[in-house]
Amino acid sequence: MAKIETYNAENITVLEGLEAVRKRPGMYIGSVSTKGLNHLIYEIVDNAVDEHLNGYCDSIWVTLEEDGSATIRDNGRGIPVDMHPKGLPAARIVYTTLHAGGKFGDGAYKTSGGLHGVGSSVVNALSQWLDIKVFRGGYIHHDRYQRGVPVLDLVDGLLPMIGKTKATGTEVNFMPDDEIFEKTRFKADAVKSRLHETAYLNPALTIYFENKREGEKEKIVFHEEEGIAGFVSALNEGKETIHDVISFKGESEHIIVEIAFQFINEFQENILGFCNNIYTQEGGTHITGFKTIFTIIMNNYARELGILKEKDINFTGSDVRNGMTAVISIKHPDPRFEGQTKTKLDNPDANKATSQVANEELQLFFDRNLDILKNVIACAEKSARIRKAEEKAKTNLLTKPKFSFDSNGKLANCESKDASKCEIFIVEGDSAGGSAKTARNRLYQAILPIRGKILNVEKATMDKVLANAEIQSMINAFGCGFSEGYGNDFDITKLRYDKIIIMADADVDGAHICTLLLTLFYRFMPELIYEGHIYIAMPPLYKAQPAKGSQEYLYDDKALEKYRRSHKNFILQRYKGLGEMDASQLWETTLNPETRKLKRVEIEDGKMASDVTSILMGTDVPPRRNFIYEHANEAEIDA
Repeated sequence: MAKIETYNAENITVLEGLEAVRKRPGMYIGSVSTKGLNHLIYEIVDNAVDEHLNGYCDSIWVTLEEDGSATIRDNGRGIPVDMHPKGLPAARIVYTTLHAGGKFGDGAYKTSGGLHGVGSSVVNALSQWLDIKVFRGGYIHHDRYQRGVPVLDLVDGLLPMIGKTKATGTEVNFMPDDEIFEKTRFKADAVKSRLHETAYLNPALTIYFENKREGEKEKIVFHEEEGIAGFVSALNEGKETIHDVISFKGESEHIIVEIAFQFINEFQENILGFCNNIYTQEGGTHITGFKTIFTIIMNNYARELGILKEKDINFTGSDVRNGMTAVISIKHPDPRFEGQTKTKLDNPDANKATSQVANEELQLFFDRNLDILKNVIACAEKSARIRKAEEKAKTNLLTKPKFSFDSNGKLANCESKDASKCEIFIVEGDSAGGSAKTARNRLYQAILPIRGKILNVEKATMDKVLANAEIQSMINAFGCGFSEGYGNDFDITKLRYDKIIIMADADVDGAHICTLLLTLFYRFMPELIYEGHIYIAMPPLYKAQPAKGSQEYLYDDKALEKYRRSHKNFILQRYKGLGEMDASQLWETTLNPETRKLKRVEIEDGKMASDVTSILMGTDVPPRRNFIYEHANEAEIDA
């Protein structure tokens, strides 16, 4: 294992001071929801993984403590603790200064996921308290912070030493700040899924997870020697596979490329992309490079084998990826992501490197495995046949007068054509729809009523999905097409509304309708979710009118309990549905951007989202029953 000459204070480069993180946390961690909360753990874990990528760490320990804090420890080199030229210990610089770290210059890190240098300092800024121990140079060095501010005095300008040790590494224990986050309880399932994913991407790494919280205690060791090939196998567990997992690794442009894929006998595509262990949920150039070259190769083989005749048009990209489950992982020396939360890779050389490695390895494999090649092309043939039938069906369905808004008057569209300012409300029932049409701002708010519960697309065949009137109404309204991979006509740039807002009653039926709609969007229009266009309106449950003073809307039972403690004489109205509100009430509580409450739908973990959707909305009852039993304590009952 090659070692660098030095890793000390001089390797820590300061770009600018820590500013405004607490005021705008979403800029750094995406949101202040549970997704953003868990992101704090991932930032520290990613730092430890960076040590592993550079050959200095083989074990990481992640603990959800009984008091609600989290502890992450690694056996890497330990953060430098010597004096920085700025006049402070290097470790304190790292935890108190935005854009400070050892990953900007040459030498300390060859490959890293966190090149912005904000991870550690942001976690510190958004924590009620943070405690670090650095095991380095034979001693345990200690520092502690409260809401980003150091509270320990330095000793001769350096961190105090609290003991001797033979170990090396860094231990971080922090408590998320309840002044910042909506909830401060880490979601264990999401954390475990992320750690397991990290183990697949790093087969030489072992991650020890422990949950010490009351009622959840467990210990798990994540170590996956098969790497991403094992990851693909896990993704396809329980499904009918066409062939064994195909995996390969190569290097181009100083970029290491690893790819594993397998086809299953289902009409779906599931491609996960990673760069330096960071899940790029919105894709990027490495995914594009693989998709492009795979399509070219499959079409070339199809023509060589006579499956595609001279007069036949080529298979589309969606055709050749019909049934594909793939993991694409690259190690890039200088990755560029769109945003700090690293959801999309932007390096053009990643496209070239992925294409080159995939081109060489795929041709080498398929030349030697003709039977597997024919099976994969057969999947493409099936997809092409279905696509052509769907395109014909969609043309017929979409051109029928009954699906024209001009004829049925179902959609009350807005006047503005500026998609960035427009929003559409999907409203349950004609009653609420009527009130919403009266209450809305006609300039930029559209209303689309739907009748009852839409089709559960997880259980339905494609022809039934396309024949559903409510789904067709939404396809027409949104304007961006439908079902990429099932006709390949989805185009997010044609979306007519910046916000698609589900506005259902705050009861069991409303929740069910909301779930059915989310299943539709996730399975057939996932980009709407990934790019932050899907919202859920949060209508109030109660209206409280005190004997003196103004009325107040209460959105849950906790708010009602709090109100009861401060008010004795008041009249309480319980809203059973949106249809009970008049236009002015609906505007004030649910439509008015100044006063309404919206929740944006986000996906933290692609594998978990797919698995949970299959469990809850699929045909198999036992997995759904088990899921409900396991998570019953997380439910909030509306009685």
